[in-house]
Amino acid sequence: MSDVPELVTLHVWRIPLTAVPGALARMARHPRRLRHTPGVRFGKLLGTGTGTGFGPGDADLTRWAALVAWDSPAAAAGFDASPVGRSWARIAHASARVELRPLTSRGEWSGRRPFGDPPGGRVDGPVLALTRARLRPRRAVTFWRAIPPVAAALHAAPGLLARFGVGEAPLGWQGTVSVWRDPADLVAFAYRHPEHRAAIARTPTEGWYAEELFARFEVRDVVGDRTVLGWVADGDAEEARGHA
Repeated sequence: MSDVPELVTLHVWRIPLTAVPGALARMARHPRRLRHTPGVRFGKLLGTGTGTGFGPGDADLTRWAALVAWDSPAAAAGFDASPVGRSWARIAHASARVELRPLTSRGEWSGRRPFGDPPGGRVDGPVLALTRARLRPRRAVTFWRAIPPVAAALHAAPGLLARFGVGEAPLGWQGTVSVWRDPADLVAFAYRHPEHRAAIARTPTEGWYAEELFARFEVRDVVGDRTVLGWVADGDAEEARGHA
């Protein structure tokens, strides 16, 4: 479909603690630059967290990310040479790029539907799930209290290859990135695990979110240092790497 980007990329950088002030300055200056990079139809710079609590204490100041939807793969190929890409590379000591094809997307991000209405399709290898929400300030504390059991269950979920939190701001702009060995593992956790099902059931009644988005992607490639993503190194992950 015409509104579905052919390629979405997730760029993740690991930086030393001494570079944190420079990263914060880039987070202030670069969102507009990213949006105006040739070929970018949607782009967000993101802080990250461990994904264990999604509260203020979860932030990881040594890892930063950018999620970008592109007009074409040719445009995406120029990111590393763009002003934003070069600037982050100067302070990073490790990085990874995940190349993604949208499979499903529901909801909005900053009033937009950045991944359109993907038609789905069969996938035999790894998939990435993205959740993003803007919390209602009065409901944030309740949300943070509800998350630890879900995060603990996610950590132990079969087929999980990587996971971390993402956010556009330290408070109230929450999200998760998780990579799974295959779609069946993701579905098993999302719809069959009791802790996650309970959280889903509470969402309409609690009114946690002012805006939310959930999307799934086929992982087409992972380039660079997978440890930046928190990629696990067990046998299941080694098997899945052959598909990515």
